[in-house]
Amino acid sequence: MRISLLFLSALMLIACQNQSTPKPRAEMRIDVPKAVYDEITPNNCSFSFDQNKLSDLKVGRNCQLKIEYPSIKGDLYMTYKPVNGNIESLLNDAQKLSREHMIKADNIVEQPYIDPLNTVYGMYYEVIGDAASQAQFYLTDSVQHFLTGSLYFRAKPNYDSIYPSAVYIQNDIRVLIESLRWIE
Repeated sequence: MRISLLFLSALMLIACQNQSTPKPRAEMRIDVPKAVYDEITPNNCSFSFDQNKLSDLKVGRNCQLKIEYPSIKGDLYMTYKPVNGNIESLLNDAQKLSREHMIKADNIVEQPYIDPLNTVYGMYYEVIGDAASQAQFYLTDSVQHFLTGSLYFRAKPNYDSIYPSAVYIQNDIRVLIESLRWIE
């Protein structure tokens, strides 16, 4: 009887303690100020576009551009090539690069871009999953100009971790695409 009474008392003491509750689902938060854009024309390049003031532009030889986002460790690489009757080859190369990420990506969303007023045509690829690049694009006027771009992060490709930063830079890429103007 004593054992039963001790067991019942111990059980009541254990049962009266605070119950644990599951923690709410949390998502990573990055605090970056709202994007503000300036129109820029990189040296020796045949185009202009709007660039986020929080990013740094590096211009290399032959209009090789790198837009750095130091606070979120992302880099947008862009390459300009003149079209010399080789538009099909340039398009195939740009599309091939996007298809190469299909191995690691869960999905690639293609979004065509058409601006006949400014003769800017192209494709934007949003890469979903643990691929090396989270976004790619190409823009052309089909006659003289061809521009490609790829977004990379200086971190192991883990989509869940880089998602907020990827969305932030992807918005900047859309602004870049919509503001691109060819210079004759």
